[in-house]
Amino acid sequence: MNIRKATPADLDAVAAVEAECFPAAEAATRAQFRERLGAYGGHFLLLWDESQLVGFIDGMVTEEKDLTDAMYEDASFHREDGSWQMIFGLNTVPARRRQGLAAQLMRAFIEEARQEHRLGVVLTCKERLIHYYAKFGFQDEGISGSEHGGVVWHQMRLTF
Repeated sequence: MNIRKATPADLDAVAAVEAECFPAAEAATRAQFRERLGAYGGHFLLLWDESQLVGFIDGMVTEEKDLTDAMYEDASFHREDGSWQMIFGLNTVPARRRQGLAAQLMRAFIEEARQEHRLGVVLTCKERLIHYYAKFGFQDEGISGSEHGGVVWHQMRLTF
């Protein structure tokens, strides 16, 4: 197993894993990933098992304190010197779930944000996943203003 940052060459693999992990209404498109990789590929951590991408975590850095729907659509919100690391997705291919791979990615992403002197990490999740993210120290801030994919999301924050 190897965790590394993404490059534009990873576009097809990332888009395929996203499509396998999220319903179409919630999944980012190949075009969105092309834009994201170009703008903040250094904020994608990919988990490879030999030549197979089995999971990844990604998100932009911004000065905005809250994760908004506009951020999913527009990579120009990214500010490399921003205070907050957002998480847009934590993906593990279904066949490799319940093996601790997502936790590996989450811990690495959090540690990287700490080393970059961010104020913390912000994500949104469905209510059923609040307890999972709480294990990493995230606090539930209640229902988010996000309506991404027509779903009710909770905003969670890990402050350093």
